[in-house]
Parts: sequence; C-alpha cells; structure tokens
Amino acid sequence: MFDYETLKLLWWAIIGFLFIGFAITDGMDMGVGGLLPFVAKQDAERRVVINTVGPHWDGNQVWFITAAASLFAAWPMVYSAAFSGFYFAMMLTLFCLFLRPLAFDYRSKIESARWRGNWDKALFVGSMVPPLVFGIAFGNLLQGVPFSFDNLMRVNYSGSFFALLNPFALLSGVVSVTMVLMHGTAWLVMRTDADVARRASNIGGVVSLVLVLSFSVAGVMIWQSIDGYVVTSVIDKMGQAQPTTKEVTIVTGAWLNNFIAHPKLWLIPISSVVMSLAVAVLMRRSVKSTFSKAMAFGASSIASAGIILTAGVAMFPFVMPSSSVPGHSLLMWDTVASETTLGLMLIVVMVFIPIILGYTLWCYAKMWRTVTVSEIEQNSHSAY
Repeated sequence: MFDYETLKLLWWAIIGFLFIGFAITDGMDMGVGGLLPFVAKQDAERRVVINTVGPHWDGNQVWFITAAASLFAAWPMVYSAAFSGFYFAMMLTLFCLFLRPLAFDYRSKIESARWRGNWDKALFVGSMVPPLVFGIAFGNLLQGVPFSFDNLMRVNYSGSFFALLNPFALLSGVVSVTMVLMHGTAWLVMRTDADVARRASNIGGVVSLVLVLSFSVAGVMIWQSIDGYVVTSVIDKMGQAQPTTKEVTIVTGAWLNNFIAHPKLWLIPISSVVMSLAVAVLMRRSVKSTFSKAMAFGASSIASAGIILTAGVAMFPFVMPSSSVPGHSLLMWDTVASETTLGLMLIVVMVFIPIILGYTLWCYAKMWRTVTVSEIEQNSHSAY
C-alpha cells in the first residue's frame, strides 16, 4: 500500500492529529474543570459548569488513550524512553486523571457543602495538573532529555524530577495551561448563560492575552537561547529502528530551521497568535452574539491546534532529543515499529477514526443545548 518511508511520515502525522484532537476535546473539559472555582459562585452554577461537559468528558479521553496507544505501538522506543525519563511526572498525571471521573460521578450524590467542595477541589486539581505536566514535558523535549542507550539498547536516564522544572519548561507549562483555560472559556460562553457566561467571557479575554504573551516569549527564547538539534549524517529513511548510529549536533536556534527553510510554515505559529487575539476580541461581545460565541470557539480550536503543530514542526524529524548523547536522539525515521506493524495499524486507524469522529460529532449535536440554573434545579437528581 505504502512504502516504509511514507508509513513513517503518515504515523508522525497521525500521532500529531491525535494529540491535537486530545487538546481540542479533552483540553476543553480540562479547561472547564480549571475554571470551576472562578466562573461559578453557587452550587447550582457549579453544576451548570460541570454539566456542560458531563455527557462528553469520558468520550473526550478516548483521544488521549488512543494517542498513548499509538505512541506505544508506532514509536516503542519513544514510549519506553519517555516513561523512563518522565516516570514520576507521568504517574502524577495519571493519579490526577483518576480524580476526574470520581469527581464527576460522586460530587452531587450527597447534598453536603463540604462533600461537594472537596470534589470540586479534586476536579480542579485533576483538570489543571495534567496540562501543566504536558506543557513542562514539551518544554523539556525542546531542550533535550538526558538519556542514552547502552550496548543492549536499554535506556539510561540521568536526570531527575526536579530538573524538569526549569524556567523554559515552566513557561511551556504556562502556555499549555492558558491554552486549555482559553478553550474552556470559549466552550462555557457557548453552553451557559447569565452570570456564568459573563464571568467566563471576562476570564477568556485575559487568559488568551496571557497565552499570546507566554507563547511569544517562548518563541523568542527558542530563537535566542534554547539549543536545537540538527542531524549531520545521512538518514536511512527506509531503514529499521536503529537510533544510535547517526551524528547530531546542537546549535542555538536550530529549532527554527524548518521554518526558515520553508517560510510558509510560519503561518502556523502566526495563526496561533492571531486566533488567540481574536478570542480576546470576540470574548468582549460573545455573551450577546451567538455568532461571536461560535467564532470564539473556532478560533480557540485553531489556536490550540497551531500551538501543538508549531512544536511538532519545529522538532521535525526529532521526537525525543537526547542531551546526554545527541547521537542517541530519537527520530521519527529510526525509532518506529516494523513496516508490517505500521501498515496494519494504518488500516485499523483508517476504519475506526472516521467512526469515532462521526460518533463524537453526533453526540455533540444530539446533546447540544444551553445549560441553565433552572434546568439543574428541575433535574437535580439526574444531572451531574
């Protein structure tokens, strides 16, 4: 069907697509969970906020599960190296993700202010820690991760958890958190009304500007002070997985090489900035205009996709650079599964992703409505 080189490119694009889908869908309800303490002042308003994502949050997590499974199957060495280097960060993320289904399902089972307040805190933590960790992880990927392989191709990681918390990585974490918060506000102004929508609109205008500022500062740092990686030897794009035989040099600003070589790619980060600014403008009028609400959500989705794609394009063809032994960095060309595995997986993806997309869109269309306080009060025993 496709040769090995094309399959490698396709799977780089597919995994990127899955992460973008995760950011737009699950990032939305994580943003809503993070906004819960700020946009809702009464219990009924908090239930309004939760019920805007109540029918969808578990389905949205399919994108994350699918992306992780694809990463494991298509790039097994990346999966093993990432879990070696980011083990504690990954476990922290998983434990926080455990809190979300519990908070959604148990929060409103008991009419106790203390009970519900504690689950609200759990939902906030479970919604904000994962995007923060993901942002910090991407920040460290752009700086290189201290790992290498021994003669038996076992991963040796020489870093520590606290070393991950460096200034650029924390800035990347701010980008990630403000991205999901912006997306969450855009969702809430579409699905709520009255005070909740007004507060979400006000917050959305602020976080979108913070996103533009932090994303721009991160770009300047990548240009001026962050070392990028460049392959200086010939790459066998049809070869089997063998990540230790190439030569790689480190050059400050090298992550911009792909944009310099192909100037049209600058449209990706530019669109992220423009769309984020558009959200800030649209939020000022979104409460009164249905069209502005839809435009704000669309702009937020494009901005989120552009931010993730910017990182992917900047690092291409690197997936996980090594700061310990640059020649052991993992590329999309030399860290993949076999040609047969990629081909069979592609068939599965071609069948099931359209089904998932169709079912997801059907669910959103079928359950679309504005969630109000009166609705929650009338359905207090069946709503979240």
